[in-house]
Amino acid sequence: MSSPSLPNEYAVELTPPDISPYAKGNTGIPYIWRFDSGKPGPHAMVSAIVHGNEPAGAIALDWLMQRDFRPARGILTLAFMNIEAYEAFDPADPNATRWVDEDFNRVWAQDVLDSDRDSVELRRAREVQPAIAAADRLLDIHTMQHLAPPVMIAGTKDKGVALARKIGVPRIVISDAGHAAGVRMRDHGAFDDANADAAACLIECGQHWEAAAGTLAKDSTTRFLVALGMADADLIAEAGGAEPEPQVFFEVTEPVTIETGFTFSQAFTGGEIIAKAGTLLGHDGDRTVVTPYDDCMLVMPSKRLWPGQTAVRLARRVS
Repeated sequence: MSSPSLPNEYAVELTPPDISPYAKGNTGIPYIWRFDSGKPGPHAMVSAIVHGNEPAGAIALDWLMQRDFRPARGILTLAFMNIEAYEAFDPADPNATRWVDEDFNRVWAQDVLDSDRDSVELRRAREVQPAIAAADRLLDIHTMQHLAPPVMIAGTKDKGVALARKIGVPRIVISDAGHAAGVRMRDHGAFDDANADAAACLIECGQHWEAAAGTLAKDSTTRFLVALGMADADLIAEAGGAEPEPQVFFEVTEPVTIETGFTFSQAFTGGEIIAKAGTLLGHDGDRTVVTPYDDCMLVMPSKRLWPGQTAVRLARRVS
């Protein structure tokens, strides 16, 4: 099935770049580009358009490609992911092309990749998996449904949080275990193995189509490269980002996974900190959902309120 369309309440300020010049790639995998400095260093990957209606990451990768950027050390892979969904993007109906058959960012459990299941997204995931497995540092660029403060998703391991600290943006960093609906790319393989060196972060740069999301996508990418010693600090200034604010760290304690059909009690957009435990958040059929503790932050409340999906994640501040 295609991604069901949702009403759009936000202006489409970003123009998705034409990525067709990058179709051939240079790795044997379409749209995957690898640049080897020939010097020792990390193998870093920056990935974009895991969801077809999130052009900010494509803007950042196109910016680097247009500049003919090459890493000062190590290996850099630039990866355009869900090509079919991205090519179907229509600014007149921008919510309709998050995916083609299923969510590309829920298929990364190894047993799913190895299964007989078939979809546009699974075929592409299997195609790009070798490139992901080769990387030991990953920045996966995303955006959000609502106008809300940007967040960095660092997974559950200390190494993800450490990488988020090195990148330094955005202000809010969240540790979480993902979604009941399936495993994200940033949690695939060694990235989620506490005994492996590989580390990954997923950045949500703001609302899908706000101009600031494109700027933050470039800014976070340059800071990622500088943090890994792959670029000079001058690249950050060229990306045009704002001066970073001190980071604050939250831990997701639970996702609200929808059982029958969820309705929020009010129009939450994300980043709200609810002062009192027991505050009503919404209803899932006959089930009442309330905040489990004081000062509970709401992480990315969803418009896709269907059984099996995450309605919202609940987080507490840890530092």
